[in-house]
Amino acid sequence: MSFILDNIFIILVALISGAMLAWPSLSRTRGTKGIDVTAATQIVNQQHGVFVDIRSPEEYNQGHIAQARNLPIDQIEARAQTLPKNKPLIVVCANGRQAGRAVAQLQSKGFENVVALQGGLAAWQEAGMPVTTRPARRS
Repeated sequence: MSFILDNIFIILVALISGAMLAWPSLSRTRGTKGIDVTAATQIVNQQHGVFVDIRSPEEYNQGHIAQARNLPIDQIEARAQTLPKNKPLIVVCANGRQAGRAVAQLQSKGFENVVALQGGLAAWQEAGMPVTTRPARRS
């Protein structure tokens, strides 16, 4: 017990540091299933999954995953019914930070097979996967 009292400051710093290191991983996956680029590609190829890009039309037009549907996050509530409920949906944002919120919104609208692309379009490009600048395909 005297060790703890003598070193309380060091122990607190270690606990706080550990919590700060763990926080990004915990907050990114909280309540949301996320998949990596390889798994996303397999879902699209094997199960005819659909990429749903939730970025703004301007961001989408600067570069997006081929065949992705553009459904900005602020329009999900109004236009979710335009997405197929019988196919897996893979939600894509810029860097993986907003996709979890969109997944939750879609799940509340009755979509059961919906996941977020971990790392978003940035991870897609980092993996060397192609992007296109074809005009937006609206869902």
